[in-house]
Amino acid sequence: MTFSSFVRMHWAALRTLLVLTVITGLAYPLLIWLAAQLPGLHDKAEGSILTANGKPVGSRLIGQLFTDKDGNALPQYFQSRPSSAGNGYDPMASGGSNLGPESIVDTPADPSQLTAGKSASDAGFKPSLLTTVCSRSAAVGKLEGVNGSRPFCTGGGVGAALSVIGPRDTRGNVTHPTRVVSVNEPCESVAAPFLALYEGVRVECAKYGVDYSIGQIVPVRGAAPADPVVPADAVTAGGSGLDPNISPAYAAIQVGRVAKVRHVSPDQIREVVAQNSHGRGLGFFGEPSVNVLQLNLQLDSKYPFTS
Repeated sequence: MTFSSFVRMHWAALRTLLVLTVITGLAYPLLIWLAAQLPGLHDKAEGSILTANGKPVGSRLIGQLFTDKDGNALPQYFQSRPSSAGNGYDPMASGGSNLGPESIVDTPADPSQLTAGKSASDAGFKPSLLTTVCSRSAAVGKLEGVNGSRPFCTGGGVGAALSVIGPRDTRGNVTHPTRVVSVNEPCESVAAPFLALYEGVRVECAKYGVDYSIGQIVPVRGAAPADPVVPADAVTAGGSGLDPNISPAYAAIQVGRVAKVRHVSPDQIREVVAQNSHGRGLGFFGEPSVNVLQLNLQLDSKYPFTS
């Protein structure tokens, strides 16, 4: 390659670099910035920030917790959908729990560590998705004064799952149970399992350190209604963990509590809920929803809470 060819080739490459730098590094960002200043777009470009008394309190696009320092629900506020993002709605840790429908058996806590004063999580307890849903449903039911039962959950709010031990057929199903264990109910925490007998065999509580995976894991539906009072979005986290909305059904079961604490009628609270409700996008995208932060801010403005 001659020196002149070398210069021409690199001069062409340099010109290309300069042109693309101007287009992608200057012109395009400037165009996007100018578009973001247009009426109707500026607020969204700035993060859809909501304010109270002139101070930013959050974004209408990202959920947040309405709990006290101990994690207890503040009764004057509508509660958000559960979040698995960090400690809750952390944009830097957006994501779900990665647990699926087959997650029905808990990892038990070490009783000796519990006796030593450690928390259940520090003692090794890891709830299954089923137990997480059951415990949330029971907690919401207690908070809202409604029936928190749901299928495949015990009355104590854990997953109703049995390890059925015995001879199996060619499909792996136990034909004649010889032993049955309630795997999510450790003996240290229950006086008796949620079910006394399974196919004529007495049900045992689970003992720490014993492997019950040799049995067939059988979830027990129970007598809970097929359509639980506590809706699904009250007990499951969204895929991002940042969902700012709840379903109208979840909002509806919270109306009575919020109205009582704020000393107004349920109809007054329902009116504010309706003002912060949104239908499906373009009439068919997604589901109807209620923005929790907007709703709580409007309640504070219209019906201030006094303890």
